Amino acid sequence: MSHLPKPVYLSIERAMEFIGDEQGVLSLLKTLQQTLSDDLPRLQDLLEKGDVYGANRVLHQLKGFTPVFCVDRLVESVVKVEELSKHADISDLRPAYNQLAPQLETLRQEVVAHLNSQAQG
Repeated sequence: MSHLPKPVYLSIERAMEFIGDEQGVLSLLKTLQQTLSDDLPRLQDLLEKGDVYGANRVLHQLKGFTPVFCVDRLVESVVKVEELSKHADISDLRPAYNQLAPQLETLRQEVVAHLNSQAQG
């Protein structure tokens, strides 16, 4: 039995409903972990440079996996910020993403913890 704290944003149950088998979930979780590790710093860099178009592309990719792996409130937050990135000025997008970023980092940490617990189990 795992002694990990219950994830706040990661929903393995939801992923199982979408994907259907544990190996498939683990495989996609590894991809998700790599994507978050690569994309979160890249997204921050794009926003710092004022590249709304580039930020939108990354946010669009993030929006794609959230319904599979995340609780509803995180899905809603990602969708909201991604929508904003389609038409907002960088001065509006930065603060919106700054509120979302810690949640995505927590998700990344939850994915890492889950994968580590599976590797040890």
